[in-house]
Amino acid sequence: MAKRKAPARRKAARKGGGGRFRLPALPRPRITLRRLVWGMVLLAVLGVVAPKVVNPPLTHTMWSEGRRLGGIEHRWVAIEDVAPAMRRAVVAAEDANFCLHWGFDMRAIRGALEAGGRYGASTISQQTVKNVYLWQSRSWPRKALEAVITPLVELTWSKRRILEVYLNVAEFGEGVFGVDAAARHYFGVPPDRLSAAQAAALAVVLPAPKTRNAARLTPQLQRRAARISDGAATIRADGRSACFES
Repeated sequence: MAKRKAPARRKAARKGGGGRFRLPALPRPRITLRRLVWGMVLLAVLGVVAPKVVNPPLTHTMWSEGRRLGGIEHRWVAIEDVAPAMRRAVVAAEDANFCLHWGFDMRAIRGALEAGGRYGASTISQQTVKNVYLWQSRSWPRKALEAVITPLVELTWSKRRILEVYLNVAEFGEGVFGVDAAARHYFGVPPDRLSAAQAAALAVVLPAPKTRNAARLTPQLQRRAARISDGAATIRADGRSACFES
């Protein structure tokens, strides 16, 4: 009977004594530019959608101010625990048409351009995007990113959620972030106990939080706070506060 020949691999092992066994080469993952771009787009979309239900972590401004000052005052509070007068005062002061626009107030923008840029026209939506995702210094790259992200936020968040996030990340004083910290810092009360006058005083410091003190307003700022109180009553009466009241 003819003897069966050993497989070539076994014969080679017998002859060489120490032949190496090589693992088959694994296919290399192919990361195309298209996949990379789509991956970055997906991460960006998730970053915009997530704060719809998850409270944003520390913002860049809070982090930088915390490093500079050695700490900040901040505690998150639900919008239900913020006095309605405070919600309306902030909207009246910063963006009276907040419930009517889609992220950009074109009438306010045209007015700012006609005034030669002497005042800003950023909406609360734009300011929320800036505070949560971007940085404070003015630059064209920041404005371009703000213009891209703001419509996405308007599409995915409710107006009530945008205002809630804004109230919690806005700077109300040096190292004082959010309405809870501001109410306790200036007036020693929780945010749901703020009076209409106190709410207007807090709203008046928002354009210049490092140089204004809500507890010690100048006569000029007191007059501005009175106008904010009137504006808050007006948007309540004409329905422009409906999107965040309920």
